Amino acid sequence: MAERDTPSIDMGVDLSDLVVAKDLEPRDLMGRTVAVDAYNAIYQFLSVIRQPDGTPLMDPRGRITSHLEGLLNRNANLVEMGLRPAYVFDGIPPERKEATVRERRERRESALRDWERAKAEGDIKRAYSKASQSSRITNEIVESARILLTHLGLPVVQAPEEGEAQSAYMCAKGDVWASASQDFDSLLFGAPRLVRNLTLAGRRKMPGREEYKEVRMQLIDRQETLSTLGLNGPQLVDLCILMGTDFNPGIAGVGPKKALKLIKQYGTLAGALQALGVDDPDMLEVRDIFLDFERTDDYKLVWKAPDRQKVLAMLCGEYGFSEKRVNGALDKFASGKKDQMRLDMF
Repeated sequence: MAERDTPSIDMGVDLSDLVVAKDLEPRDLMGRTVAVDAYNAIYQFLSVIRQPDGTPLMDPRGRITSHLEGLLNRNANLVEMGLRPAYVFDGIPPERKEATVRERRERRESALRDWERAKAEGDIKRAYSKASQSSRITNEIVESARILLTHLGLPVVQAPEEGEAQSAYMCAKGDVWASASQDFDSLLFGAPRLVRNLTLAGRRKMPGREEYKEVRMQLIDRQETLSTLGLNGPQLVDLCILMGTDFNPGIAGVGPKKALKLIKQYGTLAGALQALGVDDPDMLEVRDIFLDFERTDDYKLVWKAPDRQKVLAMLCGEYGFSEKRVNGALDKFASGKKDQMRLDMF
């Protein structure tokens, strides 16, 4: 089974200390359209939808179905509240991401070994924690996800490179209201609005602990964040390159606050590097990944009613899902608040 190297849920640069985030209520998304980073969402489902010992949900043939469970039920809830999601899939990652991909693969393999060890020792809490870190996306998982989303009537978009970059582009064009991802990099790619926790919101068990946390959807307005920080778009990119991104390691000892101070003091990445005595032309080239990325206009955003028979044939006939539960989820699609769609969705 071929494997796709995937990010962790907390992938990308961490801007949580700098961005302006506001909690979203379901009613705030009524009538909105959102481009979802598909790999990010699938990884989340693979990580959190598991048995108590960390074993993912599987069909009678041993095929993983956690992602299908998540895509069906979460989208049913989103559509029921009046949201229209479109899923954007990654293409070929930029060459500069190879080091990050390799590091994630090594972390995942290490977590897999720890998971097996914890299970053998009967340490269920530790097993679950390590299992969630070992999640990987295979070509089979990607293909089954695309098929299910199509059967559900949701648009599927193929990005030439980074899915979140394509989502940000679609948002900047006004084709969707927001980009949805856990990754703050969406802001660097120019998404005017970023929705976080879209596929995670709800009561969630904390890894390795008998505690639960209410995860809220959040909206981050890029322009409001830039105004608060006193930066422009390219300067936000420069700030993050100093910290380190998926495409470069950053500078040791430079976190969000120090990076912000450097960019505000020296204006540009080049000026900050010169002040720090750092000569690294590669860091300057990373800017182009965010400011001049690969994208496509070859997509159509058309939402349709689910094909109930195809969904049932796939999930129940092929993967052994409960017909009652699948029909219950599909009923939510039918009861979506279409009559309350906002006229200002764009």
